[in-house]
Amino acid sequence: MKIGSHIYCFLVLLILVSSCSVSKFIPDGSYLLDEVKIVSDNKTVKPSAVSGYIRQNPNNRWFSSIKVPLYIYSLSGMDSTKWSNKFIRKIGDAPVIYNETVAEYSKTDIIQALQNLGYMGAQVEVEKQIKKKKLKLIYNLHTGPEYKIRNIVYDIKDKKIGNLLANLYKTGLYKGMPFNVNVLNTERQQISDFLQSNGYYKFNKDFITYTADTTLNTHIVDITMYLHSYKSLDKMEQTHPQYTLNSVNILTDFDISKAQQGNRLYEYDSVRYDGLNIFYQDQIFIRPSVLANNIYIAPGKLYNEEEIQNTQKAFGRLGAIKYSDIRFVERDNDPEDSTRLDCFILLARNKQKSISVELEGTNSSGDLGAAASVSFQNRNLFKGSELFTFKLRGAYEAVTGLQGYTNENYTEYGVEVRINFPRFLFPFLSRDFKKKIRSTSEIDIQFNSQIRPEFSRRVASVSWSYKWSSKYKTQHKVDVLDLNYIYMPWISPTFKKNYLDSISNQNSILKYNYENLLIMKMGYGFSYHSADGTTHTTSGNSYSVRFNIETAGNLLYGISHLFCDKRKENNQYTIADIAYAQYVKGDIDYAKSFRIDSRNSIVFHCGFGIAYPYGNSSILPFEKRYFAGGANSVRGWSVRRLGPGKFAGNDKNIDFINQSGDIKLDVNLEYRTRLFWKLNGALFVDAGNIWTIREYEEQPGGAFRFNSFYKQIAVSYGLGFRFDFDYFVLRLDGGMKAVNPIYENGNDRYPIISPKFGRDFAFHFAVGYPF
Repeated sequence: MKIGSHIYCFLVLLILVSSCSVSKFIPDGSYLLDEVKIVSDNKTVKPSAVSGYIRQNPNNRWFSSIKVPLYIYSLSGMDSTKWSNKFIRKIGDAPVIYNETVAEYSKTDIIQALQNLGYMGAQVEVEKQIKKKKLKLIYNLHTGPEYKIRNIVYDIKDKKIGNLLANLYKTGLYKGMPFNVNVLNTERQQISDFLQSNGYYKFNKDFITYTADTTLNTHIVDITMYLHSYKSLDKMEQTHPQYTLNSVNILTDFDISKAQQGNRLYEYDSVRYDGLNIFYQDQIFIRPSVLANNIYIAPGKLYNEEEIQNTQKAFGRLGAIKYSDIRFVERDNDPEDSTRLDCFILLARNKQKSISVELEGTNSSGDLGAAASVSFQNRNLFKGSELFTFKLRGAYEAVTGLQGYTNENYTEYGVEVRINFPRFLFPFLSRDFKKKIRSTSEIDIQFNSQIRPEFSRRVASVSWSYKWSSKYKTQHKVDVLDLNYIYMPWISPTFKKNYLDSISNQNSILKYNYENLLIMKMGYGFSYHSADGTTHTTSGNSYSVRFNIETAGNLLYGISHLFCDKRKENNQYTIADIAYAQYVKGDIDYAKSFRIDSRNSIVFHCGFGIAYPYGNSSILPFEKRYFAGGANSVRGWSVRRLGPGKFAGNDKNIDFINQSGDIKLDVNLEYRTRLFWKLNGALFVDAGNIWTIREYEEQPGGAFRFNSFYKQIAVSYGLGFRFDFDYFVLRLDGGMKAVNPIYENGNDRYPIISPKFGRDFAFHFAVGYPF
């Protein structure tokens, strides 16, 4: 643990030296803003409700405790022209000097915020505590009594709108509610959105105002909502016009560079399809039926802002389209009805074909290698924005430390063909149903070949799946068919003798995973993100849920049971002399993010999975078994080096197969903080393990038992750094073992008491957040 103690001593020394030198940057008569605190005398008003109105905050603290960036800055000299001082100041954080004027602005903003929450008599006292050149600022909130709404009166001069709101709109206001200005403003926006989705093209929330009457010393408010009349260009009041779509026109090959000059319609050819006018040059690059299926508006319908947004999102999903815009033109010269709109949908095509090359280096337990892949994409294969991908991949690795093998190199090559259709390819579904959900259908065909010193392995697979989302934050996936064929054309005599056929080293799990196997599965997956995205350091309170279930072999087993009476010696049915797997597997993951402030958050994650082989299988295929340890699991262990249960494993390279199981539990707690530049930090605690459902001789102590599994939960802790480059995140995590389930008791079981860096530390490099 020498390295850890050296880091600790360095941080302590840095703080002691830097705290003395910070004062040189504080002018005489000024103070370093050391801390800002908000104290409320009302338990219902949390400091976090008004913390965003503080205009001046103290220097950033790493993990909410140590001002490391400030201390780094203080190590610079006073000469700002030196490059060394410039560099130190750039990576550091300049001291925040207390500003009296800014504090008064913050006070005023907080009072206004409290009044908006319904505390009309709110007051804020600013308290300053000075110690040497440091200042602690305290905002004391005195909210006073909360005002309530007694009566709500609606003054709507436009009777048509009044009837529409009364019959169809569900208001969020009610008698007895707090007098919250933010809620009242939200109501204005919601009414505006509702009317814009019912033909009122020119309506906005500025047409809605409130008046509030208070009764002296009663803390009661009477509210009147005014929905004002529409004013025409001659300032005459009139009812709000309700607009209808006259025509829907689609301009393909729209030239953005000539947008200001105008893309004249007479330069285009045209065709009419399903009530739509489609204008194009030379030829239509996307089929009219595809355009019609992605348009939610139609001639003769009322203007609807929600349908316009849905149309915009639908075109944004089509890879063949680079840019889309929707514009409306009033028909002022129409003598019959001036409340009709001509809609123009402007589309610019995307680059249809592209080629990309990827290079990567590999390191498997010290064995170095390289990999490369070439991908070809066609974003409009059948003129329906189908995404066609053809990918070739090759890899090479120099394998060392193997004895008795003629070849000591690892080579791999693979080919993949994938077609993604941006729609539901399924019979008997109506167009209206397809428009309600954003869906894709996908065909994927892959072939992979691996040649190792121990064996050769071929994997061929074909799959058909659907993905769709009925709501913006919810996604579904159905694997209708996923067929995998695993073929072992060659196994080294040395490997076969030592591991597969040796009487003294019989391993049924190992042997099962080096036989030809057929896996035909189907499955369903569900995911929900409350913030429609992954959990990041500065995100608000959010959560995500993921659920997957799959089953394999049932159809094949039923056919075999009906038409085949004979089984092989291992009690398995076969098809063309190839055994097939039969199992059911389910996983569920939950992640919750708690926002502390704009720089800090806490993320909790819990994951559980279970898989059960039955019927034609007594062991799960290796690809379907769970493993523990690694960058996304219990980070005090290397990948596939933990479990199952209290099984210790051994040093054999092949033992990673034995360190797998049928049940998995992961629980993680991570404190995330933004440090400086693109660098974020994390402190974490992980717990979990894997288990087997059945007892296997090769995995003693690995079976799940209700009366003992909790004693076999491994625990680790550690520190991580993340380089967040917006488009991707590079992650470095260092984990230390805290509780090791291999041992029953003593220091070996609790390495947190007597840690040894060489024995208990594991380093992980990964891309993306762990959960």
